[in-house]
Order: sequence, then structure tokens, then C-alpha cells
Amino acid sequence: MTDATPGDRIALPCPACSPDLETVHEVLKPGGHVTVRCTDCDHVHKEQLPEDETLERNVVVSQDGDSFTAQVDVPAEEELSVGEEFLLETEEAVVTARITSLETADGREDDAAAEDVETIWSRAVGNVAVNVTMHPKDGTHDETESFKLHVPGDYEFVVGETEEFGEEEFTVEGIHVRDDAHGYDHQNMDHDGDMGIAKDINRLYVRDESTTAWSAW
Repeated sequence: MTDATPGDRIALPCPACSPDLETVHEVLKPGGHVTVRCTDCDHVHKEQLPEDETLERNVVVSQDGDSFTAQVDVPAEEELSVGEEFLLETEEAVVTARITSLETADGREDDAAAEDVETIWSRAVGNVAVNVTMHPKDGTHDETESFKLHVPGDYEFVVGETEEFGEEEFTVEGIHVRDDAHGYDHQNMDHDGDMGIAKDINRLYVRDESTTAWSAW
């Protein structure tokens, strides 16, 4: 509640019309003592908002095969779930991370109250490495090349569209999304127009468009 911004609506007693019961107030000016206006009687007054109670929890963040441990403050009343994203500020950088598992006294869970969580397991999704399996443009699959593509987490890949990254040029033929991705009808997508976001993708299946000869491999 301490990060209230102008236009926010909060419940507070009004000294003019409702000193014993909370009414809806609009935040006019933030600060140590916020300036608010009662929406019932338009009385303007200053109030000190209560501090939000937070809990410090360990968080493990994996990125490109490596991982690091840090601490994050979580609202005490928060319900945490696999797939949710949060910002983690460290001395080195600000990382966007997605929850992959919640460790409690009873083991790993997909959903848990913040007070029950001991460690938040996550992966960085601001910039990601997407696994790519590429086959020759002649359509054969007996020879394939595998590599990692480093892209922003929000980069969109669409089945049927051709992409170019440096010397690599390929057409997306299939997308396999991660278990922690939400909002997809299927985990495997291979119809033209199917779209996946890089941070949600476990593997791309593509057709090479840059060369016809793979004899050098």
C-alpha cells in the first residue's frame, strides 16, 4: 500500500463523513503521508498508509544452464503459482524470472501461500536461449542440425514464417512449448499461423533456407 500512485482507490475511514467505517478514497498525491479524497463527500485529507508486510524468500534462478541464488521480498498474503513472473533486483542486474517450482516443507508444489514457501525455483525469461532443430530445405529429416538461438523473451515465432538471424535463415515448421507456459491450446503446434513466444518455447523445429548442401556437416 506504500506505493500508492495518483488515481489509485483505497479504503480508509473519512474524518468528515465516516470516521468509524472505511469508504472509498482516491489518491491525489503520494508520499510519506498521502493526500486522498473521500469519494462519498469529497473531503480531502492526509493519511499515512500502513506498510505492506513482506516475507523474504530464497529464490534460485536458472539461465542458460547456469543458476544463481538470491532473496526476494514477497507480500505476506500472496498466493504463488508456477508460471507467474516477477522482477528480481540483484547487484548485477534486474532479472525477469518465471516460477518453475515452489519448495515447501511438504515438497515441491505448483501453488502455495507465500508463508509456506521456503524456496522459489525459477528461470530467467527476459532474454532466453531457444533450442532449435533444423533439417535441410529438401525436406529430409535424416540429417539435422541443433543449436541455440539467443533472443529477447518476448520475441514471437510463427509457424510458416521465415526468420533470419545472422547467417541462419529458416522457416518455422513446428513449436514445442514448455510445461510452465500458459495460454496455449496445445503443447505441440505445427499449423501455419500458430504462434509461440520465445520464453514459452522449449524447442523450435525449422527448415533451413540458407543452403541446399549439408555436405560440410
